[in-house]
Amino acid sequence: MKRIPLKRIVATYGLLASLLVLTGCRGTESSKPPIHINPNMDRQEKFIGQQENRFFENRMAMRPPVPGTVARGFLREDSRFYFGREASGALVAAMPLPATADLLSRGQNRYDIYCAVCHGQAGDGKGIIMVGNGGAGYGYVPAPDFHVDRLRTIEDGYIYDVITNGIRNMPPYAPQIPVADRWAIVAYVRALQRSQNAPATDVPQSELSRLQTGG
Repeated sequence: MKRIPLKRIVATYGLLASLLVLTGCRGTESSKPPIHINPNMDRQEKFIGQQENRFFENRMAMRPPVPGTVARGFLREDSRFYFGREASGALVAAMPLPATADLLSRGQNRYDIYCAVCHGQAGDGKGIIMVGNGGAGYGYVPAPDFHVDRLRTIEDGYIYDVITNGIRNMPPYAPQIPVADRWAIVAYVRALQRSQNAPATDVPQSELSRLQTGG
């Protein structure tokens, strides 16, 4: 008969004893307070919101942020992207984002939602607000035509700034339109301007032939 090692016997009995102890504890209640290995976090000295703190002159436990404090994610060091301006304060000549197909598509979507109602889908200032009501409009100051020379040659930062802060009777759209979407609209406005003032060399030869023949 094979002899069982003493260590294995002790380990087996120890395991059985542990199981019995755990089984016996299940479902029982105790009136004793629970054991806290580290009670520091349970009974820490702290102040809750709106509580008085006599240490400060104004007795307020809640302290205002240090002057100049900026919330996480709101530092906005990139003045070209966030404000459309160079470090000197001058408006940026060209937008700080590459004019990709995705950006233009997004810009068209946002433009149709926020801008076309006044500026028109072609950017000619003939939106429904301006020419609706049987052509009489609704009493608004006429929206500008994006295809005039002044606006075709103006800085990209100017268009961004107008979207952000508004101008004359146009309200600011910063609360409704995120920064990246404002630049997408700028890109789309530039595409609209280019579409109405593009030379024949901008059109692919296959499309140019079709347009010339009316096909």
